[in-house]
Amino acid sequence: MKLLSLLIVLIVFQEQISCFSLNIPASPGYYQDGDFVIGGLFSLRVTSGDTRNMFNFNDTLYFPEFVYEDLTKNYQHMLAMVFAIENINKDQNILFNMSLGFYLFNVDFIEVKAVESSLALLSGESPPVPNYSCRPEKTDKLVAVIGGISTGISTQISRVLSLYNVPQISYAPFDQSLGTRVQLQSPYQFPSPTTVLYQGIIQLLLYFSWVWVGLLVPDDMRGEVFLRDITEEMTNHGLCVAFAEKGEVYTSEDPAYWKIFLKRVQLPRVMLAFGVTHAFQTSFPIFTLYSSFDNVWITTSDWYITALPFEQDLIYTYFSAGLSFSVHMDEILGFKDFLGSVQPRKYPHDIFMQDVWSIIFECPRSYQYNVRELSQCEQNGSLSTRPLHVWDMNTSPSSYKVHAAVYAIAQALHEELSLRVEGGSLDQSVLQVPLPWKLHPFLQQGQLGRSSNTGNIMNKEVSATKLDIFNYQSLTSGTKAQVKVGEFVFESHSVQRLSLNDELITWGENLNQTPVSVCSQSCPLGFRKTPVEGKPFCCFDCVLCPDGEIANETDMDHCIKCPEDQYPNKQRNQCLPKIKAFLSHEDTLGAVLTSVAISLAAFSAMILGLFICYRDTPIVRANNRNLSYLLLVSLMLCFLCSLIFIGQPSTVTCVLRQVIFGVVFSVAVSAILAKTFIVVVAFKAIKPGSTLQMWMVTRLSNAIVCCGSIIQVCICAVWLGTYPPFPDVDMQSEFGQIILLCNEGSTLAFYCVLGYLGFLASLSLLIAFLARRLPDSFNEAKTITFSMLVFCIVWISFVPTYLSSKGKTMVAVEILSILASSAGLLGCIFLPKCYVILLRSGGHSRKKLLK
Repeated sequence: MKLLSLLIVLIVFQEQISCFSLNIPASPGYYQDGDFVIGGLFSLRVTSGDTRNMFNFNDTLYFPEFVYEDLTKNYQHMLAMVFAIENINKDQNILFNMSLGFYLFNVDFIEVKAVESSLALLSGESPPVPNYSCRPEKTDKLVAVIGGISTGISTQISRVLSLYNVPQISYAPFDQSLGTRVQLQSPYQFPSPTTVLYQGIIQLLLYFSWVWVGLLVPDDMRGEVFLRDITEEMTNHGLCVAFAEKGEVYTSEDPAYWKIFLKRVQLPRVMLAFGVTHAFQTSFPIFTLYSSFDNVWITTSDWYITALPFEQDLIYTYFSAGLSFSVHMDEILGFKDFLGSVQPRKYPHDIFMQDVWSIIFECPRSYQYNVRELSQCEQNGSLSTRPLHVWDMNTSPSSYKVHAAVYAIAQALHEELSLRVEGGSLDQSVLQVPLPWKLHPFLQQGQLGRSSNTGNIMNKEVSATKLDIFNYQSLTSGTKAQVKVGEFVFESHSVQRLSLNDELITWGENLNQTPVSVCSQSCPLGFRKTPVEGKPFCCFDCVLCPDGEIANETDMDHCIKCPEDQYPNKQRNQCLPKIKAFLSHEDTLGAVLTSVAISLAAFSAMILGLFICYRDTPIVRANNRNLSYLLLVSLMLCFLCSLIFIGQPSTVTCVLRQVIFGVVFSVAVSAILAKTFIVVVAFKAIKPGSTLQMWMVTRLSNAIVCCGSIIQVCICAVWLGTYPPFPDVDMQSEFGQIILLCNEGSTLAFYCVLGYLGFLASLSLLIAFLARRLPDSFNEAKTITFSMLVFCIVWISFVPTYLSSKGKTMVAVEILSILASSAGLLGCIFLPKCYVILLRSGGHSRKKLLK
C-alpha cells in the first residue's frame, strides 16, 4: 500500500515538473474563475508571426514579435464576452445560482498561436503541455470555447478541441467548407444570410446602374463560392465582372504587379470586396500610396475598414465613398453603458486592457516580460470619449456574435442542469461540472449551424429579412463614421425592397455626383447594342437601327420594327403614323394632269365641232367623216378617262378606269385601222376594172371598228369575271406613306389589254407604212404612220417605266401615257386637216383630188 502511494506521488510530482519546466515566456491569458469556464480565443493584433517551432514549445529560443498594428476595436469582442458573462451571473435562475468564468487568449491572426492557446485551455497552463492537465481547477471546468475570427483560425482551434469533443462556437463569417477541413467535429457557426446579401448587392448595383464591377475576394473556398454565386447573379441581371482578384495583393514582391493591379482597379468605378478585413489589410497601404482614383467600394460587415487604426485620414480618403452591408442587429441592452464604464482599475487582472488602454489614450508604455503595463496613463478615462478611428461605441457584428454565443452556451448549460435537477442528481455541495460533449445536443437545438465532414449543414442559414446599408463618411466635426443611408428588406425573391436616402450618401472628396461604372457608354435612343468580340456583354458598340426599325429605350439589344402602318422618325426612336397618299386633284401633279386632260378633251371637242361645221368640204368627206367623228369622240373620251385615275381609289373607280381605258382606246385604234384600210382600198377601188365598190369599203370599215372593239370588250369581260381590279394599299414603296392604289387583280389580263392595243396599233402602222407611196392629196397614210409610230413608242416605253415606278408615280406614268398617246394621235392625224380646212379650204375640188 505504501509502495502504491509512493508511485502516485512520483507520478504527480513528475507531472508538476513537466508543467513548470518550461523555459520560455508564457502567452498570457485572462482568467476569471467560475463554476463553469468558457474559453475565448480572440485576435487583437497584426504581428510578424510566430518565431517558435510549431511542434516543440519547450526548447526554442523566443524572440519578441514585431507588432504591425494594434486592432483596438477588436477588444470589444472580449468585452462583449465579459459583459454577457457578468449579466448571466447576475441572474441566479439561468445556472441555478452557479457562476460562469472565462479564460481568454489573444491569438493575433496566427494559426500556430490558435493551436497553442487551444492546448493551453485543455492543460490549464500557457505555454501548454499537450496531454497534461496542469491546472485541474481550470481544465475540469471548461465547457465550451468561443473563437476564432477567421475560417483558418477556427479550423486550427477545432482540430485540437474536436479531439476532446469540446464544443466550439466560431464567430467568423459562415463558411460552408469548414466541415471538410476538420477531421472530427466541426465548430458551430452563426448563420449567414448569403441569399439576402447577394440580392441586396444586386439591387444596389441596379439602383445606381453600376454594370461594370471589379471583385476582390479571398483565395479560399469561401471566396470561390462567393465568386461563383455573385457572378451568376450578376449575369442574370445584366451586370458584368470587370475582373476578379483573389488573395492578398501585397504578397507579390514585384512592384510592377501592384501597378498592374491598380491599373485594373481603375477600369471599373465600383469595387466589390468580400471577406474579412485582415485578409487584405496589407493591401491598404498600396491603395493609399499608389491610387489616385475614386472608386466606390461595396463591402460586407466582415470588411471592417474602421477597425484599422493606421492612417485613418488616408483610409477614409480612399474608402470614403464606400457602402457596406450589415445584418440588421438590435442594440445589446446596456452594452454601451458597460463600455463607457470600463476602466483598468475595474478589471485589474485584464492584461489585454493594458495594451488597449495605452493605445486608445495614447499613454506612455513600457515593456516588462513582454506585457504592456500602464504608466502615467489616465485611469479615469472613458471609452465613449475616444474618436471613432480608435474606438467605436456601436456594437460590431463580431461582438454581437460573441455575446450571442455566450448566451447559447449558457442556455445549453441551463437545459443540461435542468435535466439533472429533474433527476435529483444536482448537488451543489458536491459540484460536478458536466462533461463538455454533453452540451452538443442542446447546442444543436439552437439557431447555430454546424458543418459536417459530409457537407451537411444544420440550420446553415436563417433568412434575415433586413440588411442595413452604411456609408463611410467624414462628418462636419472631423469625425470619421459609418452613417446608415438605407436598408434592404428581403422576404422572397419576388418580394424585396431597397430603400436609400441619396442625400445622405457622400461619394468622396473628388466626386460631386453619383459615379458611373460602365464598360461602354449607354447606347442612345435610335441605336442598338452590338457585342465586341472577346469582351463581356457589358462591353459593346452602338449601331444605328436599320430602316423601318426604332430603339425607344437606351441600351436595347435589338431594334423594334415599326408596324406596317407606321414609320420611324429621323432619330429612329419613335414610330409615327404613316400618311395616306394617293394622286389627288389637290396635288400639284394631279392638278396639272387634270388640267391637261380637260384641255386636250376640250381641244378634241373643238376639232370635232370644226369637222362637223366643215363636214361637206372635200377633205372631210374624202377621209371618211364618220370614222373621223368616231375617232375624235373616242380620243376625247381617252383624255377624259384619265381623270378616273386621279382621286382616292375605290372599288368602282378601280374597276371602271382600266376597262374604260381599254375599250375606248380599242375603239380609237380600231377606227385608225379602219381609216388606214379605207385609204388603201379607196385608191384601189377607183382604178379601171376594179371590182371593189365603195359601199363595200364603208361596210368593211364599220366591221373593223366593231370587231376590234368587241374583242377588247370580251377581254375586259373575262378580266372582270375572273380577277377584277380592287382597291389596295402599298405600305413599303414610299417612306412614311401608305399609298392607296388599285391592284390590277389579274396582271395577265391587264397586259392582254395592252397587248391587244399594241396589236391593233402595229397592224395600223404596217398597213399605213405600205400605203405611204400612194398619191399625197388627201392621203392619210403618212399621218397615220407617224401617229402610230408615236403611239407605239409611248406605250413601249410605258411598260418598263410602269414596272420601275412605285406609289403615285405608277398612276402618273399611266396617265401621261394615255395623254401622250392620245395627244399624238390627235396631233398627227387631225392638225394637218385643221390646217387645210381653216387656211386652204377653197383650193380643193373633187377633180384635183382625182388628179
